[in-house]
Amino acid sequence: MSTERNASERILDVLRPYASNWSGSLRRGDLVIPQREVGRVVEEIVDSLRDALDARLEVGELELFQILNEARRLPSVQDQAAFLRKRLLIVERKS
Repeated sequence: MSTERNASERILDVLRPYASNWSGSLRRGDLVIPQREVGRVVEEIVDSLRDALDARLEVGELELFQILNEARRLPSVQDQAAFLRKRLLIVERKS
């Protein structure tokens, strides 16, 4: 959750200089980006998203233990699986 918040803040920091002062604000989505800056802005946004995804790829032993401990308390296996899918990135590997 904090990773998503950090990614959102980083993206807003990239866009904030381009918020239109005349017609609105960044929260409303009014942006004025010079054409020569579009490529750089897109690259910074993609980097922010990539960093957020990379942060979700691995968890430490303590965090994994805490998540599994929380999941164990749920009443059904289906609830446990849904909880784990929500908290962790689960990749199916085909061998």
